[in-house]
Amino acid sequence: MNSLPNVRPSDIANHDFSRRALLAALGTGAGIALAPMVFAEPARADTADAAQTKKITGHLVPGAPDFVYLPVVVPAGTAKISVSYTYSKPSVPAGTPGNACDIGIFDARGIDVGGEGFRGWSGGFRTEFSISSSEATPGYLPGDVMPGTWHIVLGPYQVAPQGMDYEVQVTLTAGEPGAAFTPSYPATSAKGRGRDWYRGDCHLHSVYSDGRNTPEQVAAGARARKLDFMVSTDHNTSASHGVWGPLAGEDLLIITGEEVTTRNGHWLALGTTPGEFIDWRYRARDKVFDKFQERVREAGGLNVAAHMYCPWIASEWKFGWEGLDGTEVWTGPWGWDDDAAVSTWDNLLADAARTGKKWLPAFGNSDAHNPTDTIGRPHNVVLADGLSRDAILAGLKAGRSWIAESADVSLTFTAKSAGGQQAGIGDVLKAKPDENITVTVDVAGVPNGTVRLFTDEGQMLQTTLPASGSGTVTWVTRPEIAAYLRAEVRHPMADGKPGGTSMGPSLSFGPMAALTNPIWLRTNQD
Repeated sequence: MNSLPNVRPSDIANHDFSRRALLAALGTGAGIALAPMVFAEPARADTADAAQTKKITGHLVPGAPDFVYLPVVVPAGTAKISVSYTYSKPSVPAGTPGNACDIGIFDARGIDVGGEGFRGWSGGFRTEFSISSSEATPGYLPGDVMPGTWHIVLGPYQVAPQGMDYEVQVTLTAGEPGAAFTPSYPATSAKGRGRDWYRGDCHLHSVYSDGRNTPEQVAAGARARKLDFMVSTDHNTSASHGVWGPLAGEDLLIITGEEVTTRNGHWLALGTTPGEFIDWRYRARDKVFDKFQERVREAGGLNVAAHMYCPWIASEWKFGWEGLDGTEVWTGPWGWDDDAAVSTWDNLLADAARTGKKWLPAFGNSDAHNPTDTIGRPHNVVLADGLSRDAILAGLKAGRSWIAESADVSLTFTAKSAGGQQAGIGDVLKAKPDENITVTVDVAGVPNGTVRLFTDEGQMLQTTLPASGSGTVTWVTRPEIAAYLRAEVRHPMADGKPGGTSMGPSLSFGPMAALTNPIWLRTNQD
């Protein structure tokens, strides 16, 4: 395990430890460890001494380390560890972040970044948790309460100008361990329809992180929205993986994953090995992101940047694009940040066309947390060889997908050369440089919507659907003037009137209803 210097809470208050010095000592995951909390060997479990409780208090100042570790020396014979914490929330000036502090725990196997000691994380969603052999608070992993030095980790990601006072209480209960918890992981395949288009939401939360939906409610919501698959992506924990088994079925494939929440943005680890957690204790400049991408990739999973322009602290994407398998461009109800994300993604497509680098498929997910959020708004519609984990992930990685606001929206998007060759979403169509390519978009479910066609030159066509919401749009181009083709379908403006400002042309469309990944055009000489 990492060797951290032990200090008094007052040392942190005096700001004796810079983040740069901590990084030099630890390599990654800037943090500091307090003096250990030592418990005596337990007396008989049937006596009044079966439970022992200790408290520690401290003060953090602005600029404190990313993580503060509290060592807890757990003696043999401990059956349960329980932790609660509080921290001050002083008033702050308007526009100034107030105090916010996350919490989690690592067991005696250590706190190495990427190591095996992880036992749970609840962020700032819970003020207390417990772990025993047979059960644990959602977000935490049941299992052996092994003797040795455990570490409670505090994550003060916002510290008010006045600083943050905190108190942590730990109770160890002696006794015989209960029956071991047996996880029930979801099956890796469902019935499916063979090679077909499947609908799924790849970004969902439950009470196992900061959501208010139970796993049962999440699965029911996915079914109600006519989804074929979903991915469980609770923040910084794999604790929910073992409860999804009974909730999957022939009609719903459930894939395990995690939303990895760092201080420089969030990313989705999709299709992780059930039970495996992906570490989050690093920043972009720590230069270890590729290590965790590779871990996901080795498991056959995908690495996807999440909500790249989310305005919340530490949520905007800062890691760049190397090694990713995709990026969210639409997260939850359509907003300004999604418009910005689509624009950035389109620039990445143009860069791929210019350099020949791998292009980055677009994802759309709900990021649903609560009963008031709509699961599947939006979701991905992916062409896959079947309804299995491997087939779905392969289709998404290849970009054979488009994004739908709901299952009420349907779309097909194809390109056909004058010579009879045809390609669909995510495919490459080769033709002569001057050969005509006919692009066809069929849409249903968007009354009075607007269909827009784009190439690397920008928007090339805009037309309106009838009140029925169904229509076919065609357009002709050539490989010598278009490197790729993509389509958008937008709802009309809420008031039915054209938009626009003095800075640009009048717009006759509103929020997104559907968005495709590109069809690539290549000449026969390429």
